[in-house]
Amino acid sequence: MHVFAGFVLLYGVLAGLMFVFQSHLVYFPDKEMTCSPHDVNLPYEAVFFHTRDRIEIAAWFVPAEQSRGVVLICHGNGGNISHRMPLIRILNDLSLSCLIFDYRGYGNSAGKPTEEGTYRDAEAAWHYLVDTRGIDARNIVILGKSLGGAVAARLAREHTPAALIVQSTFTSLTELGQTVYPFLPVRLLSRFNYGTAEYLRGVNCPVLIMHSRQDEIVPYSHGCELFRVAGQPKEFVEMEGDHNSGFIVSESRFREGISGFLRQHLPGWPR
Repeated sequence: MHVFAGFVLLYGVLAGLMFVFQSHLVYFPDKEMTCSPHDVNLPYEAVFFHTRDRIEIAAWFVPAEQSRGVVLICHGNGGNISHRMPLIRILNDLSLSCLIFDYRGYGNSAGKPTEEGTYRDAEAAWHYLVDTRGIDARNIVILGKSLGGAVAARLAREHTPAALIVQSTFTSLTELGQTVYPFLPVRLLSRFNYGTAEYLRGVNCPVLIMHSRQDEIVPYSHGCELFRVAGQPKEFVEMEGDHNSGFIVSESRFREGISGFLRQHLPGWPR
């Protein structure tokens, strides 16, 4: 009886800690900027814009020579934009300009991260491209990695970009959490959703899903389910390597997947 009571108490404590400290399990912001596009010989502009709740968001606009379009990048839950240089370089090599922004609380962005906040930050980035820089939505591709895939899908549901690219992303954060912590009632405790699959059902643009079977954080099955629920036209590219370095390990496949997909759907891409 005492053992059972102790187990119940321990279980309750674990569940309580998970509920209270959820944000620390979801967001891993880094305020230190380790490098910039200048360090890899890419021109760029450090820009700032404000969300509708008046949070200042920091971003880089990295133009490409003879640009074929602009990629709005929603990064994952760790680090900041200075840790995404390999992705920026690859996209620049494909003649794609980039706008990459930091969520509130990350890098040089003000505030503290929340789920609704990340959606507002992405919305502000979209309006910066369309309203401030005057870029036609038909020339914008939204790309999201991991948690950023959910943010990207939500943004693409609210607007209509040329295309959406979802890389190494879960169907929902709740479902991923239940997989990681099968012994806890995550669906009852979760204060976060990030419902990528739900958002994809409402997206009305071409969708590219990219995922690796070796992903040790987000199971490959999540990518397959996202592909299943996405509307047409859609494509799936299977990568190799782990969650964070898969696109580098399989860089040629990553490049070819993106270029082949965007050649069909981006007006500025030579046919």
